[in-house]
Amino acid sequence: MSAVIDPAGMRDAPSPAANGLDSASRASARALFADLQKALERMQGLVGTTAAFPWVDLAGLLELVHASLEDSDDLFWLAHSPQVPEDAHYLAFHHARVTVLAMRIGARLGYDVRRLLELGLGATVIDIGLCPVRERVLRRADPPSPDEQALLQAHPLRSAEIVQQWSLPLPAVIEMVLQHHERERGQGYPQGLSVEAIHPDALVLGLVDTYAQMTALPAARPQFRPHEAMREMLKWRHGAFPPPLVKALLSEITVFPPGSKVCLSTGEVGTVVKVNRRHPLRPKVAVTARAGGFQRAVPRIIDLAEAPFIFISGSGEVS
Repeated sequence: MSAVIDPAGMRDAPSPAANGLDSASRASARALFADLQKALERMQGLVGTTAAFPWVDLAGLLELVHASLEDSDDLFWLAHSPQVPEDAHYLAFHHARVTVLAMRIGARLGYDVRRLLELGLGATVIDIGLCPVRERVLRRADPPSPDEQALLQAHPLRSAEIVQQWSLPLPAVIEMVLQHHERERGQGYPQGLSVEAIHPDALVLGLVDTYAQMTALPAARPQFRPHEAMREMLKWRHGAFPPPLVKALLSEITVFPPGSKVCLSTGEVGTVVKVNRRHPLRPKVAVTARAGGFQRAVPRIIDLAEAPFIFISGSGEVS
């Protein structure tokens, strides 16, 4: 079985000691995210078999996801992790990310618990039709062959067929799966629907699915940093997705998520440890290096919301 991704060990992931997050809460979020990945990997193993699908068990896991998102931001930021490790199960990780991010956006849009759980169920299976596509095809950097491209283009239809065969008593989920690649002005696939004919939650899943693909690609492909993806998404307001959905995503996906390396106007370098929702450009930063590159033995915490003359001047990552 493929290794389960522990986002705490990935690039730019903040350590509990450095960022001040509650270690027990963070450990609980890591365990839940790992359990979700394992469940989704097992689920994908049911494709092409006659085994019954464990909808009740999956719904119970999604209730835990909802409770975790209500309780803290830890699971959300774990799902916002960057690159996919080589030994990870790509589809399981992608589905887990989309599930958590979509449920967070749904909450931002005011969805009730029942609708959030339906949205989460849709997120877990949106790409289930890609299971026949070999992992190496999904990971590689070069374009797919014509046959592989046809299979990729057909996956919404195939995914909807699989979900229907699994006898899910929620027709809305089948619609979400079938339509998550449709776009506002009819430029999507497989049916080329315009916004009036698209299930609204399919648009939510389509937006989150696209963002997740942009920001956490397999190692062989170039990926966007969150602020780069945000710039691209601002262009989507003009045709691909309804503006309220883009706004909801942008309100949750900050330019500088926890773990981001940043340079300050003082010349110091640090790591973002806490997001300021009202002022996303002024997070709390743990300064780890003085101007000139001298490392600090103990990080110094600066709340930029309370330091009006200090600002983030750029990325602290080594290019």
